Amino acid sequence: MPNPQLSILVVDDAKFSSAMIGRTLSQAGYQDVRFASSAEQALQQIEERPTGVLLADWLMPDIDGLELTARVRQLDEMSDHYTYIMLLTGKEGDNALGEAFDHGVDDFISKTQLSEQLVPRIYAGDRLCNTLHRLLQENRLLTQSIACLEQRNLVDPLTGLGNLRYLRQKLADSLRQIDSRGGALCYVLIGLPKLLELRTRHGDAFHQELLSGIARRLQLLVRPLDVLVRLDDQHFALIALLSELNECRANSFTRLAKGFSQQPFKTREGLVELNAVISLVGLDAEALPQTPEDLMTQAAQHLPQAHAGGRIAVQRLTAR
Repeated sequence: MPNPQLSILVVDDAKFSSAMIGRTLSQAGYQDVRFASSAEQALQQIEERPTGVLLADWLMPDIDGLELTARVRQLDEMSDHYTYIMLLTGKEGDNALGEAFDHGVDDFISKTQLSEQLVPRIYAGDRLCNTLHRLLQENRLLTQSIACLEQRNLVDPLTGLGNLRYLRQKLADSLRQIDSRGGALCYVLIGLPKLLELRTRHGDAFHQELLSGIARRLQLLVRPLDVLVRLDDQHFALIALLSELNECRANSFTRLAKGFSQQPFKTREGLVELNAVISLVGLDAEALPQTPEDLMTQAAQHLPQAHAGGRIAVQRLTAR
């Protein structure tokens, strides 16, 4: 059964197509259906009130469906919301499917099969929206609970990530692990040089909003078992356990740098572009003994080198 209260936003510059879709959704029992004739109108409506399902034409003037998807994902990122995005297209074939999914689209419907596919696909999106929003709510409650219980010790209360004390603890655990089990460790220091300047210009509330958005983006970029922490007002850090030392190289972490340079952050002050400066320190059991402070110091010392050279600085520690 459909959820009558599911919020659906239909974006199509063709009035006849919008009317047909609206009539079909209404007959299926959906009551909260809004319409926009352009991507800009859709973005304005979403900023005023988020939508559960976005149904948009792929080919539209000015901003097409893929660019609209990227802009909506920016809004989701800053509001801790997830919009289920479906595109309407006349394109066919696996290439079209791959292109849509690569740009963050959840599903798409061929215009030639719209009458048969629309309602079943909306039903599926409806179920997934309920699941995703429940998980987001549970995650928020869990983050709040963890922050309340441990913020003085191990958790950064703003982002829900680990803090400096947590980093030292996990580094010590990781060093013991490679000493006893082998493998390698890569400590990644991520600097964001513009953050303090932006904080001075726009204030603390903006700075906290941006830090929260950065933390959410980093969580999407790292591997599930990597340890991600916020160190201070302009640095984050990552611990990655690897099977061998040569995996600690710049190419393994370019996704982090691209995650910042290729997509600006949506904030109350507008779009903000950030570039990440990254320093890597890697070691395996042959380089032990080392302390967490040794790794943190080495990474910090090489961060200016990364900044000046415009590349990821890499240092692999060898036997003492």
